[in-house]
Amino acid sequence: MTMPGVRIRAEGITMTYRSGTSGLTVFQNLHVDIRPGERVAVVGESGAGKSTFLYLLGGLDRPTEGSVFYDEENIFSLDEPSLAEFRNRSLGFVWQMNSLLPEFTALENVGMPLRARGLPRAEAEAAAQQRLSEVGLAPRAHHRPGALSGGEQQRVALARALVTNPRALLADEPTGNLDHRTGQTVAELLEQLQRQHQFTTVVVTHNLAFARRFDRILQLREGVFVPYQE
Repeated sequence: MTMPGVRIRAEGITMTYRSGTSGLTVFQNLHVDIRPGERVAVVGESGAGKSTFLYLLGGLDRPTEGSVFYDEENIFSLDEPSLAEFRNRSLGFVWQMNSLLPEFTALENVGMPLRARGLPRAEAEAAAQQRLSEVGLAPRAHHRPGALSGGEQQRVALARALVTNPRALLADEPTGNLDHRTGQTVAELLEQLQRQHQFTTVVVTHNLAFARRFDRILQLREGVFVPYQE
């Protein structure tokens, strides 16, 4: 059963990295409000903090100050085990490096998040097979990553991100390692799956053509979001 997308709010986010007596502040009192089911692209120069922002949204890092809400739940009020469970049940992640485990098949890789949740193998593999069908890779289910093309590997990673029926998908440069044609195919597939399942999407990208496919573009500059300009 598909769950509706989730509202994501970052309120008063400050992120400072300390080194001895000095510190580097990436964000200062950052705010953003993303509507349920909205598709948002985050752009900005290298080093602007785009990936750091995504890590904070995903609860993979904790801010120096501030809160991130999924609907009304502040994820940083959770302890680490509860936060890990929240990520497994509510979020899907796709990275530039797909991080597929080479010794396992595509089917086994996609089913990993469900196996980590404790689901029986047969149930996890049935869900994984369905997701592989959605990304057009059902015939490749029993191939290991080394036998798949770069585009196929990224589609496996997308299937893995969606196997838990997440309410939000967070992606960092999901087309960054792909050639133009293959990247466009993955972008179209992501758009199609979002329309089908209605999850909220936040994608970090340097690819402005890819970013323009989204409902809204957030441009990160000097620690704040500014109106996007061509």
